[in-house]
Amino acid sequence: MLSSALSFSLMGVCVKALGGRIPVGEVVLARSAVSLVLSVAMLRQAGLNPWGERRGLLVLRGVIGTGALLCVFAALAQLPLAPATVLQYLQPTFTAVLAWLVLRERIGLRMLLAALLGWLAVLALSNPNELMALLGPLGRWLGQRQQPLPWEGVLLAIAGALLSACAYVSVRALGRTEHPLVIVFYFPLVGLVLTLPLVALQPVWPTAWEVLALVGVGLFTQLGQIGVTKGLLGMPAGRATAMSYGQVPLAALWGWWFFREPLDPDTAVAAGLVLAATLLSLRRSPPSRAADR
Repeated sequence: MLSSALSFSLMGVCVKALGGRIPVGEVVLARSAVSLVLSVAMLRQAGLNPWGERRGLLVLRGVIGTGALLCVFAALAQLPLAPATVLQYLQPTFTAVLAWLVLRERIGLRMLLAALLGWLAVLALSNPNELMALLGPLGRWLGQRQQPLPWEGVLLAIAGALLSACAYVSVRALGRTEHPLVIVFYFPLVGLVLTLPLVALQPVWPTAWEVLALVGVGLFTQLGQIGVTKGLLGMPAGRATAMSYGQVPLAALWGWWFFREPLDPDTAVAAGLVLAATLLSLRRSPPSRAADR
């Protein structure tokens, strides 16, 4: 899980290093191409049929995942690395709510508190001065950000987290009938089909350095997915996902080191709020006696 956090944080560095000159659709296309080649190789090695059984839902999962990537990469181009990563971690809270709506999984007071903490984190990043005023003396000690984050970038990051949650719920539904490698295969395949027309309409020829960054996006994403898969197989899901939150301080470090982004107190407050919301989202309620019987 720690290796996956490192890989995903470096993926963010590669996206941020492109500086917005390369269109987001082209970044997703490059990521899809690299992941598709690796997925095909893994399917052949495992001797699996890549097309699966529930093809409509597999395609829908790919569409939702591609939309999530477009939003996340666009947010990374507009926001500092650490806040963009913090907002992406609203995904577990969204997932729990969607699982309640779609899969009829239980939701309780803990999840409502997690949702509240998550939206307080959004307020800390988009309008920190108001949140600091609500905190009273603690807010005055933390200080104020002179320039709040742009709402467009914040909304893109939230949309990316919401779509990621939708994709996660679809994966849980597909896991009953499909092999994990088949689910992974459809994601870059659909992403390639969707983004190829966008790139054809407005192609931007990358420089040698940008080609290296684009390959890094695909490579680090694939390494991160492998780390998550192996981590979830080797330890409880709650503990594993909590460890993956190590991506947030890594993103703050890379943002400060590579892009001279300041380490703001409100980002630390938002990170703490989202971490608390994530832990609340992942913790299961004890089964009732009726369920035991």
